[in-house]
Amino acid sequence: MSQPVLELTGVDSGYGDVQVLNGIDIHVGDKEMICLVGPNGAGKSTVLKTAFGLLEPWEGSVLLNGEEIGGMAPEEIVREGVGYVPQTDNVFGTLSIDENLRMGGVARSGGLDDVLDTLYERFPLLQEKRTAKARTLSGGQRQVLAFARALVMEPDVLLIDEPSAGLAPNTAADVFNRVEQVNELGTAVVMVEQNARAGLNISDRGYVLDQGRVAHEGPADALMDDPEVSELYLGGTDYE
Repeated sequence: MSQPVLELTGVDSGYGDVQVLNGIDIHVGDKEMICLVGPNGAGKSTVLKTAFGLLEPWEGSVLLNGEEIGGMAPEEIVREGVGYVPQTDNVFGTLSIDENLRMGGVARSGGLDDVLDTLYERFPLLQEKRTAKARTLSGGQRQVLAFARALVMEPDVLLIDEPSAGLAPNTAADVFNRVEQVNELGTAVVMVEQNARAGLNISDRGYVLDQGRVAHEGPADALMDDPEVSELYLGGTDYE
């Protein structure tokens, strides 16, 4: 196996004195998409927050392209090549689409206009509404803007937390299509998704987390076909 883009090895982490992750081992390869699923409180979002520097690993390592980033500040991790789209508050509502995207590139040393042109071409709805305030967008459109904003720094890997949360099924299906578009741009994706089947359906591999540990892992289709995994963890609707 080639060197992973992002790798968490033996990671313990949590909030205050409350431990949430217990020896987590997760990796994502170049241009790969993986999905983290499991019950509420299993530690899925904590994995993303630890990888992005919002939480410091208590034990273990977080490697980006083989280099340790565990414990770095989020602004440093962005510069190293990791993007993050939180579940909520992921765009600036009072700013226009174009202003949001430019805010996403404040740490770039150059080439901002070129990357914006690429993103507008890839996501035409943003081009159509580029002068509109972000607060006027629908929930699904805001998610697309959040993805694009995180891509302005051209990350090696994008962490996406619950992209379909609160969305109607038809809107969620469109958002999943957009996640696939992000991956097709050559960006590896680590996605946490409440709708396990829908998330796995567009992913290469999956990890099932339970009580802060990896309970199952493997190719996404194999996890969906596993009777035990299906019965215990894969409830919900598959948006297709």
